[in-house]
Amino acid sequence: RGAGAPRDKNEKPYLLPSVKEAEKRIVESGWNGVQQKEYAGITGIKEFCDASVKFAYGADSPALKENRLISAQVLSGTGGGRIAFEFYARFLGKGVPVYMPDPTWANHLPMAKDAGLSLQTYRYYDKNTYGLDFTGMCEDIKAAKDGSIFMLHACAHNPTGVDPTIEQWKEISALLKKKNHIVFLDMAYQGFASGDADKDAAALRMLVADGHDVMLAQSFAKNFGLYGERVGCLSMVGSTTEEAQRLLSQLKILIRPMYSNPPIHGARIVATVLDDPVLNKQWYAECKGMADRIIEMRTALKDGLAKEGSTRNWDHVVDQIGMFCFSGMTPEQVEKLKTEYHIYMTKNGRISMAGITTKNVGYLAHAMHAVTK
Repeated sequence: RGAGAPRDKNEKPYLLPSVKEAEKRIVESGWNGVQQKEYAGITGIKEFCDASVKFAYGADSPALKENRLISAQVLSGTGGGRIAFEFYARFLGKGVPVYMPDPTWANHLPMAKDAGLSLQTYRYYDKNTYGLDFTGMCEDIKAAKDGSIFMLHACAHNPTGVDPTIEQWKEISALLKKKNHIVFLDMAYQGFASGDADKDAAALRMLVADGHDVMLAQSFAKNFGLYGERVGCLSMVGSTTEEAQRLLSQLKILIRPMYSNPPIHGARIVATVLDDPVLNKQWYAECKGMADRIIEMRTALKDGLAKEGSTRNWDHVVDQIGMFCFSGMTPEQVEKLKTEYHIYMTKNGRISMAGITTKNVGYLAHAMHAVTK
């Protein structure tokens, strides 16, 4: 599978029981005891926004306690990113460069380009080690003009599955601060990456603690399995309470003529799960179960390749994290997998680990060995 969506061991779409229970409550009892389908405000469902930022930044976040953190419900991660880029284009100017990791999720590029920003890249993935080009990344942060926009993946980098260590994040944060760069984070996999939502948010929380006034786009598609509901949150940290309120006002001005206000159902589901102690605990366990299954499939794939007789180093399959594996296969090898084995993935060799099960991992390993030996 090329696209990323959670599947169970039988390759069927997986709807989390905690999400089903929250939806059942909303349908049977209404929202806050009222059956209504009225418009949300421009910034969406307040309970959802409040729960989202607490989930991402932590309940004890100084920015949250000091009322320097504002948020708006948006149309998943894509909607959040597009509004962020529009914000930068409006207040920093059209043509301003935004630095993205090489590679990044393909949709990031047109999102920024359509907002009128200039696309630039910083070194990220090392094709020789299948890991992070940390030295190159740091050099490019240093070389960029002071005050440039840097887009970072908070966890489970898409498409590579390669994340900096927390020690590397500390160095990255210091470099960004020294250059006065503007930090925009995309976080689509909190909880789904490692199975620990707090661990997955560690880089974000450290950046905020280090004094970066970040902008963050959250998506609840993967970790809650709510792909079609388009549930996301865009948040910004201001230097003061007054600045934060001005930022919120400008977000509303951007959102109103774009889509007016967001859909309500999915946001209510997420708010119900995060705000209910029992459902919250249940979700954490279910999300960890999804993450653990993917980790198990990574190990099974690596073991399967060894069993097939592959002499290549496939350590990166288990070293990477999240929904995707950047296999290192060439476009020619990917094409051969498609035409000869009916296995489909993106041309850059990105495998959706969510589509691998105990039933098909052996066949995948056999085919990958056949086209790479």
